[in-house]
Amino acid sequence: MTIEVITFGCRLNAYESEAIRLRAGEAQLQNTVVVNTCAVTAEAVRQSRQAIRKLKRENPGRRIIVTGCAAQTDPAVYAAMAEVDQVLGNAEKLTAQAYADFAGTDFGVSAAERVRVNDIMSVRETASQMVDHSDDAFGGRARAFLQVQNGCDHRCTFCVIPYGRGNSRSVPMGAVVEEARRLADSGFAEIVLTGVDLTSYGADLPGAPSLGQLAAKILKLVPQLKRLRLSSIDSIEADPTLMRVIAQEERLMPHFHLSAQSGDDMILKRMKRRHGRADTIAFCEEVRRLRPDAAFGADLIAGFPTETEEMFQNSVDLVDDAGLTLLHVFPYSPRPGTPAARMPQLPRSVVKDRAARLRNRGAGALAARLDGMAGSRQSILVEKAGPSPNQGIGRTRCFTPVLFDADAPACPEPGMLVDVTITGRQGDQLTGLMA
Repeated sequence: MTIEVITFGCRLNAYESEAIRLRAGEAQLQNTVVVNTCAVTAEAVRQSRQAIRKLKRENPGRRIIVTGCAAQTDPAVYAAMAEVDQVLGNAEKLTAQAYADFAGTDFGVSAAERVRVNDIMSVRETASQMVDHSDDAFGGRARAFLQVQNGCDHRCTFCVIPYGRGNSRSVPMGAVVEEARRLADSGFAEIVLTGVDLTSYGADLPGAPSLGQLAAKILKLVPQLKRLRLSSIDSIEADPTLMRVIAQEERLMPHFHLSAQSGDDMILKRMKRRHGRADTIAFCEEVRRLRPDAAFGADLIAGFPTETEEMFQNSVDLVDDAGLTLLHVFPYSPRPGTPAARMPQLPRSVVKDRAARLRNRGAGALAARLDGMAGSRQSILVEKAGPSPNQGIGRTRCFTPVLFDADAPACPEPGMLVDVTITGRQGDQLTGLMA
């Protein structure tokens, strides 16, 4: 039985899981499951531990390696699990040697001997991981994710990610451009630049190039690339070159997902964020002025410690005030060792209720935007075939999923760009006809 990788958490983890698959393959690892964990919430940690127990129960003969952010921040918890054979840190998981050592070793030893986790703060470089972007992880040959940055220098009071990822470090521009060229030449029509704190890109490199400069360089030097997209960004760090690229370059997709976290200034201060409510609104207004077709999403935390009903309402109102239409809502979860965990906590029932209310507000905003797209003509990147032979599934420039009827007996190939007239929506998905 070959290597299996199970991923929790963010797109960066999914990207690294493909690198894990390659590195483990190079080491000829067999009959092993690698669980790539997430530490962003207590629920994510709970789910990973539950999955590990289930894996061993259903496949008692397979060995289990646990890695990722939760393994990095709390390796002893996983090493103490009888189901776990080895724990790898976030740096170690990307090396073939770690899997080669494991392949020839019987890990029926003590918990301490099963742990290979270094001091993540000592890692100073991030290499460009050459991955092949399997269909399952990345939606076919249409879209590739390209890691350009890792780690974070900020210390938000609710977050453990810097302790799982280390300090901010960037992939040199030349390596990024070469990888982007390789991906485009391999047939990928769209590349998504990703990182832990993407807008901090380049601060650690010679000359301190910015994310905007990187985007401009890719678009200039890889003209065969049809679409370039950014993953989650911190709007307060958007540099002038990035704003110029947004305004002038049609190949930069007009969908921006913001690390907003809250719509209340006092809560943002207690989170130790670097922006205020007005900054989020101003960024959205300016981008919308430059690109009237732009759409915005945001990460928002509901029920942060000390949050009053009035403070929470400011987050709800931010949906309208900033024009947000795709929310990732997180019920606040205290993470051990963080300053926020020592602040006065809200009852869990209040946290869950506020998260549900915020999600409902986001669902209404999304439905209104999708309804407003009826009759419009959209450029769709085909991802895969639909449920019927002449149907396809793809995404608009603003990343909205579309189920469309093709003008031929078969669906266009993944990676093709087709024009579609939007006819309506089914839930969070648009429907359309090829123009």
